[in-house]
Amino acid sequence: MENIVCIDGPGGSGKGTIARFIAENLGWHILDSGALYRVLALAAQNHSVDLDNEAAITVLAAHLDVQFTFEKEKGSRVILEGEDVTEQLRTEETGNAASKVAALSEVRQALLHRQQAFNQTPGLVADGRDMGTIVFPDAGLKIFLTASVDERAERRQKQLKEQGNSVSIASLSRTIQERDERDRNRNIAPLVPAEDAVEIDTTALGIREVVEKVMVLVQERFPEYQLAKHQTA
Repeated sequence: MENIVCIDGPGGSGKGTIARFIAENLGWHILDSGALYRVLALAAQNHSVDLDNEAAITVLAAHLDVQFTFEKEKGSRVILEGEDVTEQLRTEETGNAASKVAALSEVRQALLHRQQAFNQTPGLVADGRDMGTIVFPDAGLKIFLTASVDERAERRQKQLKEQGNSVSIASLSRTIQERDERDRNRNIAPLVPAEDAVEIDTTALGIREVVEKVMVLVQERFPEYQLAKHQTA
């Protein structure tokens, strides 16, 4: 059992937000696997590579020039080939493109070792769609977050409004359903809970409630770490 917490789930289930809070609480590293696929999709678009050209995108994945940085005033930033692309990664267009790229088996294999390299001491919190099933099958704790399509669409609409964009709930719901269908039915690493994952429906829960639920599980699965942390606090 490794000091890894995997938080998987569909888009809008809250996994990214929860992962950040858990990582901060533990003082562990964090992996946003979805960001890697979004960066790759954006790189493909920047280089005019068709999203169904598996060979070309696999080459891009193997040589992806990306950096994840943190700035005190701006927070987490993503730098692709020297350019800050943080805001571009958050668009619906990039998210949908990432879902298509993620369905390519050779691409997933090319990014697998890159994701696994994030596993460093004292521990890692990884969020995505196949963290517990494929990338870190020996993780000490696996969480699978869910939420209704309507709730996820409302959350996404709120995020977009905060960015100055206006998109209807109906349009977002359709996009979410299409992406769910694609992610669940792809041949490689489909979106499914790991057999030993704890499923949490976040539809009617606030962020604090979900974090508390996950932290209870963390304390149960990693008692040695919790004790050591308490003693040095």
